[in-house]
Amino acid sequence: MDQNTKRPALRIRIVFRDAGMIGPGKAELLERIDRCGSIAAAGREMGMSYKRAWQLIGTLNAMFRDPLVESTRGGPRGGGAVLTDVGREVLRLYSGFEDDAAKSGAARLDALQELIVDVPDRK
Repeated sequence: MDQNTKRPALRIRIVFRDAGMIGPGKAELLERIDRCGSIAAAGREMGMSYKRAWQLIGTLNAMFRDPLVESTRGGPRGGGAVLTDVGREVLRLYSGFEDDAAKSGAARLDALQELIVDVPDRK
């Protein structure tokens, strides 16, 4: 549930059969890479190991016809990573799908929320 609004939040995973899947974790990793310019830094922000972040990017790059992320090895200025145009398009399409689903399903989400037992916040 979205902590700011106390409303239910959708977490959508799109499965492309044998090709793989994209969901909120991979989308968040792409967003953070775009902002940070680094796979390692994006993974750290998510509490994810360097190895796991690289594995996820490898999976995403293999899923699509063109890579979503391009990286450069370290050197005097250090390495980095950027989303490709295809990476930005995949992220845009995924985020748009999430937004569309949330908007079109808002009434049903509200109805489901009404059926949830109220539990006081626990610490």
